Amino acid sequence: MGEATKEHCAYCFDVLLAQLSKPSTASGAPRASFGNKSKEYPLFVTWQKRGPRTSGSSDDDDDGEERLRGCIGNFSPMRLDSGLREYALASALNDTRFRPVALSEVPLLSCAVSLLTDFEEAGDCMDWEVGVHGVWIEFCVPGRSGPRKRTATFLPEIAQEQGWSKAETITQLLRKGGYDGPIATSDGDEVRRSIRLTRYQSQKARLSYDEYAVLRKHSDSV
Repeated sequence: MGEATKEHCAYCFDVLLAQLSKPSTASGAPRASFGNKSKEYPLFVTWQKRGPRTSGSSDDDDDGEERLRGCIGNFSPMRLDSGLREYALASALNDTRFRPVALSEVPLLSCAVSLLTDFEEAGDCMDWEVGVHGVWIEFCVPGRSGPRKRTATFLPEIAQEQGWSKAETITQLLRKGGYDGPIATSDGDEVRRSIRLTRYQSQKARLSYDEYAVLRKHSDSV
C-alpha cells in the first residue's frame, strides 16, 4: 500500500516555485529525492490557501481559514516523481475553477498529496462509507441525441469535511459531473439508476508552506 509523505508535498512546492520563479528558463524541474519515486500510483495534488475569498480582498489577505485553490489528479497509475511534477503544476495553474496561482500566494498555500488505493466496484451507489472511501461515479444524462456519459469523483475526506450524508454526496457528485436537472423526478431517478460507483481509499499527506520552509532550511543545512 502506498504511503504519502511530507516529502512528496515538499517536492510539489519545489516544482511550483521553480515554475513560478523562472518560468521562461525552467528547462528542467527539480529532481525528486524521496525514496519511492519510481513506484506507480493513481494520485491527486490539492492546493489550499489561507485567507478569505471575498470581493475587495487581496491575494495576501489571511484570516487563517483554508480554502480550495486547486485540485487535479489521475486515476491511472503514474510514477510518483513524474506524476507529482505534472499534477503539482496542473492543479495550481490549470484548474479551470480558479485563476492560476501567483508567486505572491505561495506563502499562504498548503499542499496535500493523495495516493489512491484499494479500488473496488460497489454493489450500488450507497455501498461505501463516509470518511473511509473516496467515490468515483459514471452515469448517463438524457440528451437530444441519446444518453451522454459523465463522470465525477470526491476524495475520501470531502464528504466528511462537508458534513454530507451518502445521499447528499451522490447528489453533489451528479452536479459536479454536469447533471443540472431536477433530482426528485423520474428523470432524476433514471440518472441515479444509471450510476456505476467505484469506491477507493487513499494515503494522504499535507504540508503547509511554513512547514515546507523549515524542512528545506533543515535540508540545506545538513
